[in-house]
Amino acid sequence: MQTPTEFDAVLSGHGGLEYLGLAPFLRASIAGADLRLVSQRLLEQLEQHSANANLLMNLSIALQCLNQKPLGLEFQQEALALQRTYTVAARLQPARLRLLVLVTQGSIQANTPLECLLEVSDIELVFHYVLAGEALAQPLPAHDLLFVGISDSDANRPLLQSLVQALADWPCTVLNEPQYLPLTGRDQASHLLQGIAHLLAPATQRVCRAGLQALAAGEVAVAQLLAGCDFPLILRPVGSQAGADLQKIDSAPDVAAYLALLDEDAFFAAPFIDYSDATGQFKKIRIALIAGQAFVCHMAISSNWMIHYVNAGMYEEAWKRGEEARFMNDFPQFVRKHQVALDAIAQRMQLDYLVMDCSETRDGELLLFEIDHGGVVHAMDVESIFPYKNGHILKAKRALCEMLYARLDLQRKNRV
Repeated sequence: MQTPTEFDAVLSGHGGLEYLGLAPFLRASIAGADLRLVSQRLLEQLEQHSANANLLMNLSIALQCLNQKPLGLEFQQEALALQRTYTVAARLQPARLRLLVLVTQGSIQANTPLECLLEVSDIELVFHYVLAGEALAQPLPAHDLLFVGISDSDANRPLLQSLVQALADWPCTVLNEPQYLPLTGRDQASHLLQGIAHLLAPATQRVCRAGLQALAAGEVAVAQLLAGCDFPLILRPVGSQAGADLQKIDSAPDVAAYLALLDEDAFFAAPFIDYSDATGQFKKIRIALIAGQAFVCHMAISSNWMIHYVNAGMYEEAWKRGEEARFMNDFPQFVRKHQVALDAIAQRMQLDYLVMDCSETRDGELLLFEIDHGGVVHAMDVESIFPYKNGHILKAKRALCEMLYARLDLQRKNRV
């Protein structure tokens, strides 16, 4: 565990002039560090080093972790005007391989946070920013393997499409190839994953504001607007993350009240599935699929259907941690039970690395909430509170490293 004092020491050692990535800021936040103090220190350094792009990018991450996203993105834009490449050196030297991660501008949810899972490894991470509307600049930073870390979104689709052609004959192995990343879109994933035995992937459909207004006014029925659906529904704006503006809708008046709070024009709608267990508790499981193999990341438990790990009471309630520990220890049994569904997901998504949030219904079906490659997976939880957890995450870390080593070895053999 890295304490607030230790995090301060990291910053004081180089004044934030080296690129840190998300991992140390997340670790400090989990450990209870005051990131306002950290941000203030970075701002003080900026007075002397205003043209240091690494410092600007560090400040962008720190501010976003403090929920100051607009200001954080302003500093990110300043940093990208100075340079596009940011390197996190391998903690274990000498580095075994250099992984180039293509990323794009946006929030800390906009790209795969590989530095959190590979925080202590012999893999050097080189993050190179590619901006919408621009061709992939050549030459790129030196690398052994390339990983496309850009999350799918409406805004990023043209960029991902441009990378399909740019990387088609790339001289080294490309992981999470760009042509498959749009499959993680909420509507596309739910459509793609229909018909898998014992997997429940609720049909997610796009709906415009005008359509919802008609539903609120009683001019159309739910089934007319959303094929096969009825109340209750789940609504969220297209592009929202981490449960932002996600709401359960039970009636037409609820639709009207929901729209009154938001300005967005496009939404995702899906049927609400009651996934509570026999005790009335809801459980959300995060799983990483690495080269098709499933690894448990966490399980949050709440009496509220809309679960986020940080507000589910996992830190405060020992019985919930006990349930999570038992589930994580028994995860191989969970995998055996759902092996057919998990294998089908991996085969259809065609990604080397992805993260899925899911649960299990009372009927024993695997219930999918979301699937992408941007979910945070880390081994940073406080050992005194979660003594059972980090060991499981380290299995995922080893699997990711072994996958990268194997791809590099195969690449070298093919070149001989």
